[in-house]
Amino acid sequence: MLDRYHLCFVLLVCLTTGAVARAQSSASGSQTAGPTPRVFLLDGTAIAEARAAVMSGDKRFLPAVQQLRSEADAAMNQGPFSVVSKPQTPPSGDKHDYMSQGPYWWPNPDTDDGLPYVNRDGQVNPESREFDNGTKGRMEAAVKTLAQAYYFTDHPPYAERAALLLRTWFLDPATRMNPHLEFGQRIPGRTTGRSTGTIEMRTLPELLDAVGLLAESKAWTATDQEALTVWFREYLQWLVESSHGKSAARARNNIGTWFDVQTVGVALFVGRDEIARDILQTRGLQRIAAQIEPDGRQPRELARTRPSGYSSMNLRAFLSLARLGDHVEVDLWNHRTDDGRSIRAALDYLVPYADGSQPWPHKDMHRPTWTALVPALRIAAHQYQHPPYEELAKQLAGDRFTQDRMQLLHPMRE
Repeated sequence: MLDRYHLCFVLLVCLTTGAVARAQSSASGSQTAGPTPRVFLLDGTAIAEARAAVMSGDKRFLPAVQQLRSEADAAMNQGPFSVVSKPQTPPSGDKHDYMSQGPYWWPNPDTDDGLPYVNRDGQVNPESREFDNGTKGRMEAAVKTLAQAYYFTDHPPYAERAALLLRTWFLDPATRMNPHLEFGQRIPGRTTGRSTGTIEMRTLPELLDAVGLLAESKAWTATDQEALTVWFREYLQWLVESSHGKSAARARNNIGTWFDVQTVGVALFVGRDEIARDILQTRGLQRIAAQIEPDGRQPRELARTRPSGYSSMNLRAFLSLARLGDHVEVDLWNHRTDDGRSIRAALDYLVPYADGSQPWPHKDMHRPTWTALVPALRIAAHQYQHPPYEELAKQLAGDRFTQDRMQLLHPMRE
């Protein structure tokens, strides 16, 4: 049964459909998409057009809007989240410092105290879920859901809740995170922090896109925006200048690719386009040459215990880098080395395994499901205007495809 808000929303859509149609017939005959949001991974023009279509009652988007609204209603009761809520205290003695534990490190069975921890690649130690990385993940998921739902429904409480969660994590002096990752992915008995901890912030550009979707809301003020920009300026300085950041930048696997994604995304957000452009023109191009083989294989990801998942994950990072490159006129989408190494080759290498036409030839800890490849396929279908990618995404997603928020965030143009 629809509650009062949802019923009003449906009625509003129905009424708006007629109003918009009349306005279009009496004016220019084309629908105005409205202001283009300041986003970096999303296509601002495309989602503005999708929003206008939603507001005009376009039934193509109705299942996705209904699902997003349902998830946003649940997110209204989540959080607020903060780094100071963790039971552990970082070595600095300051709970405002982010701290996490390497997920694949376990107590040593050969010592009485379990130290130093030993590595079991691909096997997640439940202890690692008790630190800030899990809390940060829940915060991000809630903010993105609420901000996206606000953008596509214009329901103010969603924006108000998203703004509260952002202020609590980043801005409130009592609960804010300090802008560094010195204690990310610690290993008991070995180190208090590692450069690999930066991988836990790989989705920050997605969060910054969510902030862009709140721009028209009264809940997110100019003061909030400036304070968040200051926080990310300080964080960018840590990424560029710290020993952990410099080490992550040198990594020649998914750690390095995702490090570049977050560094470029943050640089664009704070207006440091020259940093973003330099990284993309140097390391971005170098990563394609070093991490992707001419046939599309990603050897460093195939060497892991879950090669299908890591190959999909690193591919998504490359696609994100390419999208960010659009903002500074660096074309990674179509970059191809003389011997054929390219982002699209990496995708095309995985396609026959994902569609079932060929058996996966690599030893994998888990049977590959390929659902993690769906967002990459949708993004690539949009970028390369290649319908078979879209068809494979539909096949992998199954009945959930029309309800997925990708329909709104990465709409396929007619």
